[in-house]
Amino acid sequence: MRIVVALGGSALEKRGEVLTAEARHASIKLAAASLAQLLAMGHEVVITHGDGPQVDYLSLHTGRCPRDGARGQARGMIGDVLQHELNKAFAPGKRYATLLTQIEVDPMDPALQTPTKFVGPVYTREEATRLNGHQGWTIARDDTCFRRKVPAPLPKRILELDVIRMLLEQDMVVICPGVGGIPLVQQSDGRMAGIEAVIDHDQSSGLLARHLQADALLMLTDVAGVFRDWGTPDQALIPHTTPQALQGASLPPDTMGTKVTAACEFVEATGGFAAIGRLVDALYLMDGTAGTRITSMV
Repeated sequence: MRIVVALGGSALEKRGEVLTAEARHASIKLAAASLAQLLAMGHEVVITHGDGPQVDYLSLHTGRCPRDGARGQARGMIGDVLQHELNKAFAPGKRYATLLTQIEVDPMDPALQTPTKFVGPVYTREEATRLNGHQGWTIARDDTCFRRKVPAPLPKRILELDVIRMLLEQDMVVICPGVGGIPLVQQSDGRMAGIEAVIDHDQSSGLLARHLQADALLMLTDVAGVFRDWGTPDQALIPHTTPQALQGASLPPDTMGTKVTAACEFVEATGGFAAIGRLVDALYLMDGTAGTRITSMV
């Protein structure tokens, strides 16, 4: 079975945790142990991962490194550790390829004019004020803390799609886009140029899964699945549902809402299934005994 596994940023970084190499390595090691179970079952796996916190860290500590450049550096770091830990966790052995994925966006996308996507670690009010002034970032309140906001254009085309297909044909485990891939726009002379933006990881993972005609899209995060009445005393996990049943559902737009939208679009386009749940439950998401499973029919 061909599976696209999207490791959300919240699956690789605990909210409020100090960004260190040790903390990142521990989270990636946990992810590798979970993904190794899918490989041991003989599934064909493509892994996408979040990198927002690491990109912000590099931008902050390397002289305001542009986000497209910082994204390439962060992806190399995460891919290297993930590949190493997968090699250790999956005893029978497998070949891996970490790919720096570029994604074209429309230069006329109105989203480029307004920062809307929260990225990176949390800040205090004092830190937010300092970063807003010294770095020129847009910092906004996110619940009880502050985080950076950047433009979030829609993904239009994955430039390395044919390369990913070729690697899968060679029985490789592919590690790619990061948070949406490196965003590029086509200039008037036909050349591609990087931009300061972030493509939503859920949207790009869903686009990749659709174009690869995957059988399943697993979206791994730090919550057990999709809940009705989230945040209230009546909240309850939705174990199995359909895109039609989720229409009009009230979900946080920048977190679970984007996951549900990407999952539903994948199911409707391919007839496969999507599942949303915790990082450690990857194997159980496959058989529907954990998380939220989305199919065309219940």
